[in-house]
Amino acid sequence: MTNRIALVLGANGGIGGETATALATAGWQVRALARTLPATTTDGITWVRGDAMDASSVAAAATGAAVIVHAVNPPGYRDWDRLVLPMLDHTIAAATSVGARVVLPGTIYNYGPDAYPLLREESPQHPVTRKGAIRVEMEARLRASGARSLIVRAGDYFGPRAKNNWFSQGLVTPGAPVRKVTTPGADGVGHAWAYLPDVASTFAALLAREAALPAAARFHLAGHWDPDGAHMAAAIARVVGGPLPTKRLPWWLLRLASPFDVTLRELTEMRPLWRTPIELDGTALAAALGGREPRTDLDTAVRATLVGLGCLTA
Repeated sequence: MTNRIALVLGANGGIGGETATALATAGWQVRALARTLPATTTDGITWVRGDAMDASSVAAAATGAAVIVHAVNPPGYRDWDRLVLPMLDHTIAAATSVGARVVLPGTIYNYGPDAYPLLREESPQHPVTRKGAIRVEMEARLRASGARSLIVRAGDYFGPRAKNNWFSQGLVTPGAPVRKVTTPGADGVGHAWAYLPDVASTFAALLAREAALPAAARFHLAGHWDPDGAHMAAAIARVVGGPLPTKRLPWWLLRLASPFDVTLRELTEMRPLWRTPIELDGTALAAALGGREPRTDLDTAVRATLVGLGCLTA
């Protein structure tokens, strides 16, 4: 690809920030659209003030871009029904105008029980949650638009920049030393995790092979598979020099409080994803990347995450 300009929406967030950094490291000219610009800039990233809810902002920032990374989401799971689809529509319109490929970080929300326990790219998408239905609609709009696209679906995110996820909101408490680990899943139920720098490296590696990608490219990142729901907690304990007590997330308490807190209500809706093992088949991705996907050692990834969350000193 001769045009190496990438626009990243959501670069202040976890996956957007990591992807912007990975692309800049890979030699891309990266523009980052954000409502709030950072106090310090990063080499290789040009920040542009704008709002993903403003179609003209997105269109102007996309001028000359070959890739638009759509990594923007409402914070705290709030207002998905009101904001998510309009933001994507603005990205699609801008990408169609300049001929860019839309890069979308995907999730397992799209899927329902008929696709469990092993998710493949072609598995049926019959979600049981509202956010899952929105995710299905996002992918449907991308297909219908005719814009070139790249989606990498992954498990629950964690990483040093990730503040709005189950690792930081459930397992540990940001800004405090780790004294215990809270686990949302039932005993013996496996769970898929995705380290954000690995997801970002995957996007960079796939875009380096852009000419070989289909117009609508879809891949699954296997990530870190926790076969019994205890491996992540054990890794946290190893990193902090445990052992650590483990307690179950009090879902009943979340349900009681959910009528008064939007974030808790949205988190409670995701409980079915913790009641059954859900794994991603990364075979196609590994083949596309020449044999294996990017995967940081689990303890190394957990240590970097805890440092980033302020739970551990560097």
